[in-house]
Amino acid sequence: MRIAQLAPLAESVPPKLYGGTERVIAWLVDELVDVGHDVTLFASGDSSTKAKLHAVWPRALRLGRRGVDANAACSLLIETIAEHAHEFDVIHSHVDWLPLPVLSRTGVPFLTTMHGRLDLPGLPDVIRTFPKAPFVSISDNQRRQLPSANWIATIQHGLPKDLFRPSYEAGSYLAFLGRLTAEKGPEAAIRIAHAVQLPLRIAAKIPRAEAAYFKKKLEPEIDGEKVQLIGEVDEIRKQPFLAGAAALLFPIDWPEPFGLVMIEAMACGTPVIAYRSGSVPEVVEDGITGFIVEGEAQAIEAVKKAVRLDRREVRARFEERFVACRMAKEYEVRYRELTSAQARHPLHAAGK
Repeated sequence: MRIAQLAPLAESVPPKLYGGTERVIAWLVDELVDVGHDVTLFASGDSSTKAKLHAVWPRALRLGRRGVDANAACSLLIETIAEHAHEFDVIHSHVDWLPLPVLSRTGVPFLTTMHGRLDLPGLPDVIRTFPKAPFVSISDNQRRQLPSANWIATIQHGLPKDLFRPSYEAGSYLAFLGRLTAEKGPEAAIRIAHAVQLPLRIAAKIPRAEAAYFKKKLEPEIDGEKVQLIGEVDEIRKQPFLAGAAALLFPIDWPEPFGLVMIEAMACGTPVIAYRSGSVPEVVEDGITGFIVEGEAQAIEAVKKAVRLDRREVRARFEERFVACRMAKEYEVRYRELTSAQARHPLHAAGK
């Protein structure tokens, strides 16, 4: 099939540092190319892919020249796919709602994977405007805020089987990986680590908007020994960081649509201790790949139990459920369904 993939322009594909969505796009695209599809990736020019790269913008916006208007870059992305839509059998967008007015008028089958939270004002209005636009969720929980959308599948993320090497040795510290925002739970992670008397290592970026939060709430707790901040990590540094941990702490306080770091930890054989929120019950198998807890008290007890979990079983469950080839196969099914429907009803517009 001739497949177009539309990526956000904030990060390259894959990202140099932080960027879960762009990382998933990279894995999906490479898997689709490996099984023989003709894939074109519309993304920033500093992306690296097995597909044909159509550079919409020279460099990822976050690491590029400051002051660039992100809306201008996105406008170019939408205009570019409008010009080239006729070259593809199906268009797969990862850019949320913005391309819908154009995609719904091209006559080419398309679908949109929603990667973010959907409990935002205004989104129900979009659904009412584009009731037939096909969407893919990354967890069933993600759909709860927009049940009337045209959900055609839930496809959980997957990563390459051999991307991370597992470690079956007991870890010596607790790990926290993610943005340093209150909803991700770094304060809770610090308290949990203190309670169980294990070091906490934090691999995270500090968003500009969260600088005051970091300085007031987190910086006083970071002593470089019991609590260490090691900054953002790339794929090479992430593997030993996760593999060396006794457990990954995931004490979120928001409806996380998937939580890629959970399956990255599992790929390393590292169990996950996560609060029951968002997609967590769909990803963590309680008592097998980690523990689902209701708060700090349960998390403290779970850390003590996590060290007794079989890390080989954690890795095995990752291989059964969360590898990229499985993800790509599930998307292939949806591409073919959409193109078959278009062939049966060539005058039918998918989006409105």
